Amino acid sequence: MHKFRCTVCWYVYDEKAGVPEKNISPGIVWGKVPDDFLCPLCSSPKNMFKPIEEMEEKEEKEETADAVIKDGKELTHLNLSYDEVSAICSSLCKGCEKQRLLPEMEAFSNLAQYYKTRASEEEKINLNDAAQLLDEDILTRYPEANNTAGPLRDRGALRSLVWSEKVSIILKSLIKRFNEEGDTLFKDKDIFVCDICGFIFPGDAAPEICPICKVPHYLLMKVQRS
Repeated sequence: MHKFRCTVCWYVYDEKAGVPEKNISPGIVWGKVPDDFLCPLCSSPKNMFKPIEEMEEKEEKEETADAVIKDGKELTHLNLSYDEVSAICSSLCKGCEKQRLLPEMEAFSNLAQYYKTRASEEEKINLNDAAQLLDEDILTRYPEANNTAGPLRDRGALRSLVWSEKVSIILKSLIKRFNEEGDTLFKDKDIFVCDICGFIFPGDAAPEICPICKVPHYLLMKVQRS
């Protein structure tokens, strides 16, 4: 049994598992999957999938040297704090969950928890720090990333950038409103977060579809507040 990865969103088709919700039974080899098959996550066609072994071999050749812990505080050449590494591992955990890579998901979850416990109070980012970082992303990093992905016609990267830039603008607006209105902003409201793009929505009920990535309402998860 082999696995094939979507080159747009990295969803993984596992021949052993199949896709029962798409009427593809477990054990169906890739060659027997209908030609009109679309990626369950991003709707890319079958020809956008590549054997996962082939992709991993290519990634390994292109991989830069791994970051290492320096002075027990940050990662060399990335210059990240423990708190930032925890957030990255948490995001990778969610990505692995979407691709049904369960061992990898658990490993990144454990790493996220480990780095979170190592973070000092001084490292932790407050709302004003977050707003400043969002400004830097919106004004500098997104334009740079778009300038790189555009000429390469990297559809997956461009789609991700559109979604994440919109979410960043919304987050910046929410932080500004929270600083002005305080807890009253969320009084008597639930908070929903899109499980796909990270869109945050305070309200009585989740919207019918995510306004950013257009997934249905059941993928907007209610945040459990302490």
